[in-house]
This record gives sequence, structure tokens and C-alpha cells, in this order.
Amino acid sequence: MGVRFAVLFLDLDRFKSVNDSLGHAFGDKLLQSVSQRLLTCVRASDTVSRQGGDEFVLLLAEQKGAGEAASIAAKILAALTLPHWIDGHELITTTSIGISLYPEDGDNPEALIKSADTAMYHAKEKGRNNYQFYKDEMNLHLVERQQVEASLRRALDHEEFTLHYQAKVNLDTGMITGAEALLRWRHPEWGMVAPARFIPVAEATGLILPIGRWVLGEACKQAKRWLDLGLPIGAIAVNISAIQLRQEDFVSRVKAILHQTGLPGRHLQLEITESVLMADAAHNGTVLQQLKDIGVQWAVDDFGTGYSSLSYLSQFPIDVLKIDHSFVSSIETGPHDGIIASAVIGMGNNLDLCVVAEGVETWAQVEFLRQRHCDEAQGFLFSHPIPSDAFAKLLVAGPPRLAA
Repeated sequence: MGVRFAVLFLDLDRFKSVNDSLGHAFGDKLLQSVSQRLLTCVRASDTVSRQGGDEFVLLLAEQKGAGEAASIAAKILAALTLPHWIDGHELITTTSIGISLYPEDGDNPEALIKSADTAMYHAKEKGRNNYQFYKDEMNLHLVERQQVEASLRRALDHEEFTLHYQAKVNLDTGMITGAEALLRWRHPEWGMVAPARFIPVAEATGLILPIGRWVLGEACKQAKRWLDLGLPIGAIAVNISAIQLRQEDFVSRVKAILHQTGLPGRHLQLEITESVLMADAAHNGTVLQQLKDIGVQWAVDDFGTGYSSLSYLSQFPIDVLKIDHSFVSSIETGPHDGIIASAVIGMGNNLDLCVVAEGVETWAQVEFLRQRHCDEAQGFLFSHPIPSDAFAKLLVAGPPRLAA
């Protein structure tokens, strides 16, 4: 059968945030702790090496096949999620792992490491904290990703981005209470590019920072225009990524945009997911409160898919809970999703928060939500995401009328 072995390429997830928040000395100690964990997961015949930064390469000798490599990768994932205690700090870190096999994925060290590296990036895009085996089609995916990145870098300068707006509707009055600003990209050759195709690339490359600043500024300018026209916009909601929230100047940038556009803080609502909120609870709590103090609202998006804990939520100055569309879409047929939606509404009511159901598409869903005292809804039933001029007409005409 010949000699077989596997190469594992590891990259710690979000390690940069550790260096940025706690310092490089702390980061170095974390790397040492990770190294010790890795050594406990492999055999004496295997080799563990640090590639550089927060990357590690493992050579697993005398492999019997993919199953054995997968078993060790799973063992590593489990080991690294256990808390690290460093200088009085408890830290949980995860890793993304790419696996290549000899001789299938390369016949020399460089080729095998490159294949494992490519598979590791695929693991990152799959949500991190997982392992992926190299496949030939990953090279095509990598080329696609590089093309998207290159095009993104010029998109802002070439004014290829635009914002569409989706209405949020009060379930008691039927009135529009606000809108969510959603980024759209019209590429000169590809046409409209789906957000799922470019947002992960923007976040992975850091391009989400200039793009996010543009989105926030454009949304605030548009909301101020509607207010000046006497249109009842309520609050404009803008999604904020984890990397944006971690920036030291995030609060000052938001304040500067509000000042430059003249939009009062109460007309801006910032949306973050549960996982982003809890990634650095102490830091995020401070950021949320500083902007809350000037009237900015905070919404927890996709609620029900993460921590879902009443005790966690009560620690933060949250104004809005948004029920994830996955729990709304099958309300009529999935009893468990109905239970989860009801529980989220009850939780929000108990905390005196506004509860918004996402992805509402039928009147039966509306009736279910109204019976359980959900405050607002957002979805195709009322309006698709539409350009600003069309949304202005919707503000005047109103959405489809709710039944009494």
C-alpha cells in the first residue's frame, strides 16, 4: 500500500482580537498553551510545528486513512475549546483545520501544505471551529474568492454599492415603524452580487470596515432626507459586524456620522447577532451603553440561534429582539418552532423589549404573532428590500393593511 501520512493546517479563530484587546504578551502565552494542548492530541511519531503567527502545521505519520486523520482533528477541536487560564483571564479559543493526505493531495511538502491551507480556509468559511479535507474543487472556490476580493477593493471607489430598505411594521397599527438598510452590490460584469457571495469575503479580509462605514453613513443620510421630507421613518437599522464592534474608534465614528448627517441618535438602530454580542461581553457592554446614552437603539438579530439566555440579555442595554426567520417560516407546520417563537416573544415582553419577527410571509404567521403579542414584523408579506425612492413611496402609501 506504500507510505501514507496526513498534514493538518490549523489557524486559530479570531486570534487577532486577543492581541488587540489583551496585548501581544498575552497572545504569546495563549499560543504556548495551545501548543501544549496540541502535543497531547498526537502520538510520539507525529510532528507539531508552528508555521508562524497563529498557524500550526501537524504531520501525522503512518496514517491508515482519512478516518484516523479526522479522529485526531476532532480531538484537537475538543481540546482547544476547553478554557485557557492565562494571567487570571479565562479564554476560550477555537481553531479551523484543513487536512491533506499523501499521496492523493500532493507529492511534496509544499503541495501538501498548500492543499491543507486551502482546506483550512474552507473550514473558516464553513463557520470556523471545524475541519475540512482538501478537495480539488476548493481551488476553484479559492480563485472565485480571490476574484471577489479584488473586485470588492475597487467597488467603493467605483460607487458600485447601493442600499435597499425593508420595512418593519407594527402588528397592532399596521404602520411602518422603521426600515432595515441592506447592502447591495451591482458589479459591472456580474450584475447584482448576492450578499452571501461577498459579505464573508469582506469580513475575512477586513474590507467590511470601509464598507461598513459607507453603509452606516449612507443609511443615516437617507434617513435624514426622509425626516426632512416629513416622512415617518422611525428608526433606520444597520447591521454591525464583529470586526466593526471591536474597533477602538467605533463609538466615535458613529457619533461623527450622526453629527455630520444631522440624524438624531434615536432614529438609528444598530443590529448585532447574539454571537457577536457575547464574543467580548465586557467590551461590548461598554460600547452599547456609550451609544445608548446618545439615544442610539440596539437590536439583537437572529435571536434564538445563539445563547438564548435571559440572564445574558439583562446585562446589556438592548432595545429590540429580532426572532430569526427560521423560527417564523415554519410556525404553521412546525410545533417546535412555534414554541421557540412564543418563548422569545414572552422573554422580550418580560424584559420590556420590542420584539420583531423576521421573514414573515403569510397572514397566518401574522395572526400567530399577534396572538402572542409580538410587536413588529418584517418580511416579504409587507415589502421586499427596495431602493430608497420606492421605499419613500411605501412610507406614503403604507404596507398591505392588517386585518382588524
